[in-house]
Amino acid sequence: METLLLALTAGVCAFAAGVFARAARHRYRFLLRVEGTHAGEGYDEEGESAYEAAHTLARSSFRRDAHAALLYGALTVVAALTASLESRAVAAVLALVVVPALFPLWWGRRSVAEARLSQERFEMERRAEQTLSQGDLAPRAWAGRLAPDDLPDFAGYEMGRVYQAGEGVMAGDFFDVFRVGPTRVAAVIGDVAGRGIESSITAFQAKYLLRVFLCQFRDPAQALEELNAQMSSIERAEEFISVVVVVFDTEAQTMRYASAGHPAAWMWHEREVQPLRATGALLMLDPDSTYFSREIPLESGDMVLMYTDGLAEVRYGDAQFGEDRIAQHLRRDPTVSPDVLCKTLLEAARDFADGTIADDVAILAVRRA
Repeated sequence: METLLLALTAGVCAFAAGVFARAARHRYRFLLRVEGTHAGEGYDEEGESAYEAAHTLARSSFRRDAHAALLYGALTVVAALTASLESRAVAAVLALVVVPALFPLWWGRRSVAEARLSQERFEMERRAEQTLSQGDLAPRAWAGRLAPDDLPDFAGYEMGRVYQAGEGVMAGDFFDVFRVGPTRVAAVIGDVAGRGIESSITAFQAKYLLRVFLCQFRDPAQALEELNAQMSSIERAEEFISVVVVVFDTEAQTMRYASAGHPAAWMWHEREVQPLRATGALLMLDPDSTYFSREIPLESGDMVLMYTDGLAEVRYGDAQFGEDRIAQHLRRDPTVSPDVLCKTLLEAARDFADGTIADDVAILAVRRA
């Protein structure tokens, strides 16, 4: 009887050891997967903390199941050896081991399933983090295309710019500075109505089509008319573009500008701040819209300040930052460098809003030295 009882104990312990060994194997694979993922990818502080938590849990689970497998394996050997001793007292004590060893018969498959589930959950969370990371990077990647970091140098002129994409949305504001001839440089700033990927794509199209048309037509008004005709042929309901174009002639020391429904740019000229108002309707409203341009001689120290409506429409309660505050900012110190002007203007808008600015903001300033 004692021999039979010990044999039964050895069998149950062997089964329990097998179950925990199998679970430990899955836990170990999961642990290696976590460590391998960490070695192959860079993490920020938050990601490092998440890795440490996952690694600690995986290691703890593996050690627990491995310990149980070793324990029941040892009990299997002891029960098998003791069966030959024919000792009733020893048999009775070892028989008690059957009680905890029976539990794996109930949760054995569940334990293995939990180990697999942990690995699958880790993979799902990792893929979700990668997807979210790509989603966060997408707006910044588009912003890099719509607002270049590097601007061309052209003798006798200084430039400054600031660009801030709206929170959680694809950017619709854009600016550009590029050469359209040996002595001519174009500065462009624009805004596509609406938010999301479609507006961002429209901004991208408008920006690069305008490059082509400004190289083709000497007058920026003609370039806007051609851009309007081309963009209006794209059937996109409730979408329109405001844009202002300023072409600087470094040889004649003049500037010629045209504006399609854009908020008034401001110019420090003849010791006062003057508005450069729209010279035509918004783009994509009417394919037959006409535009005209104005030419202004430039003197040393003259500066043009362009921006998108995200700056003027910054709110604090019912009050707006407004165009007058922007003009006053330029009037306060027209000798400041364009780069400093753009940055301090954005900071002033943030202070006014008493917090973050949700909309896209683009600011571009150019001054004749």
